Amino acid sequence: TPFYDSMLEKVTAWGSTPREAVDRMDRALREFRIRGVATNLAFLENLINHPKFRAGEYTTRFIDETPDLFKFVRRRDRATRLLRFIGEVAVNGNPEVEGRVVPTNLHDPVMPKSIDLDEIRPGTKQKLDQLGPEGFSRWMKDQNRVLITDTTMRDAHQSLLATRMRTYDMLAIAPYYAHGLPELFSLECWGGATFDVAMRFLNEDPWDRLVKLRERVPNILTQMLLRASNAVGYTNYPDNAVDYFVKQAAEHGMDVFRVFDSLNWVENMKVAMESVLKTDKLCEATICYTGDIYDKSRPKYNLDYYV
Repeated sequence: TPFYDSMLEKVTAWGSTPREAVDRMDRALREFRIRGVATNLAFLENLINHPKFRAGEYTTRFIDETPDLFKFVRRRDRATRLLRFIGEVAVNGNPEVEGRVVPTNLHDPVMPKSIDLDEIRPGTKQKLDQLGPEGFSRWMKDQNRVLITDTTMRDAHQSLLATRMRTYDMLAIAPYYAHGLPELFSLECWGGATFDVAMRFLNEDPWDRLVKLRERVPNILTQMLLRASNAVGYTNYPDNAVDYFVKQAAEHGMDVFRVFDSLNWVENMKVAMESVLKTDKLCEATICYTGDIYDKSRPKYNLDYYV
């Protein structure tokens, strides 16, 4: 707007339904942190969360006739309290460790040896290409060692960082996997929530991520999490859509498809698994575990259920 006012903040929220728009506005208002001046944030929160406002049952006299809009709950201000604590510790130190003896037996960190980025040793990717999926499966069964999957580029940052790891960051470390960890079984780097988050929040192309990771890690199997008939989305897709998605993923560099259903409904997993078996890639059928299987107070999901 050309009508700039340093004391005025404008927020616009939209949604496919009135309720979605209201929920987004409520979230936006609650994320404001303004100190030192009076604001109408509490009033606006009361306004958009009032049942009549949400139901669309209000008139131009709504504010005059609704005194509850002016009853404000004191905010706890946890965010500012955290910042104040960090500032206090940064300037004056942490009282929790005041007077403690400084350790004297600290060891100097050992720097890892530099990795020769000019040499890439063959790994599981070459073995899959050589043996094919059935031969590779037999090779796996013959192994006495533990086969390790690195989940940094998928499950790790999905669990710890809301799946916000960028393709740029992955590509920066990918060559070190290829050169320094050729013994890995697989590199889980795709699927799950990464597909949706890449497009909606990071404004990235998930297919571009897959292709570039394949280029930088040519010797380790790439692995993804496939939600059976949900693929990498949040609804049930037609069989032909799931089949085509798997075909495209395989052609663009995916090697291992870990297929699961949140309710362990095998029937719902069949299309996805059969689609993988049509390719020259690996299908890893998966069981979802929940809770403590030895907890006798929870008899439904026990060891017998999973066996």
